[in-house]
Amino acid sequence: MTTIGEIDEDALIALFAPRLPTSDAEILGAGDDAAVISVDGDLVVSSDVLIENRHFRTEWSTGADVGWRAAMQNLADIDAMGAVPTALQVTLAAPASTLVEWVLDFADGLREACEPHGVGVVGGDLSGASEIAISVTALGETHGTQPVTRADAVFGQVVAVAGPLGGAKAGFEQLTRGVRADEATIALFLRPCPRIGAGLEGALYGATAMMDLSDGLVRDAGRIARASEVGIDIDSTLVPIHEGARIAGAALGMDPLDWALAGGEDHHMVAVFPSESAVPPGWTVVGVTTDEFTGVRVDGAAPLSRGWDHFGG
Repeated sequence: MTTIGEIDEDALIALFAPRLPTSDAEILGAGDDAAVISVDGDLVVSSDVLIENRHFRTEWSTGADVGWRAAMQNLADIDAMGAVPTALQVTLAAPASTLVEWVLDFADGLREACEPHGVGVVGGDLSGASEIAISVTALGETHGTQPVTRADAVFGQVVAVAGPLGGAKAGFEQLTRGVRADEATIALFLRPCPRIGAGLEGALYGATAMMDLSDGLVRDAGRIARASEVGIDIDSTLVPIHEGARIAGAALGMDPLDWALAGGEDHHMVAVFPSESAVPPGWTVVGVTTDEFTGVRVDGAAPLSRGWDHFGG
């Protein structure tokens, strides 16, 4: 098996680049000093990182899994603004001992995630490092619609989510404990599958605030509450729990509601709408905004878990 340290950098790029997806928005894509893309409306930009043994483990995830995750979590960030993702810039740094096949699989995972959405990888960089580190910058466009921020929710509105929660955390807990009770949720942890386009849908239905659920419903709803200066009350009986999380929870003796509230990495949208009648079909109302700026409460009380903390775990 050949490692990336055993071949010329230009040879690696020549193998890697053809596997990447292309975008109709490209005027000049990967291969030059900078990319040039066309934009319809306002440009929306987001960035994210994935660090080996912090965000993924190579004993669990293939290169394709990591490529998929790197793409999907960034596409969700653009979608969360009510915008349409168009392109990614991807930087991959890895030890010289990394197998060439892993790098090529990573490119394949990017392509698998991006192509259904017409998103291309328009550039980036390859570099050496002591561990695998991936940085992605996602670009999107508004097509004339107004971006949805976290900051415009007001008192008396409803909070809704675009998909079932807790699946990714259920997958993580099974992998951590060496139990495989539900393969669907393990797959969701390795390859998140939010419905890209739900954010634009939310915007068109009049969402006043929105973001994707990367760090858990409690923590991310708290970010909306803080930015909008409102309180958010969540009714735990309304929270949609992924059916596979219920199966995994029963096998592990753990409460899947905890995963749905604080698990993170589902990347479904959470949004605030003016009224229940304004919520798009397929979304689930889970709470309301209040005029008491107390952050997030669950069933009227402060939640026991606040969700994922990037510096604390």
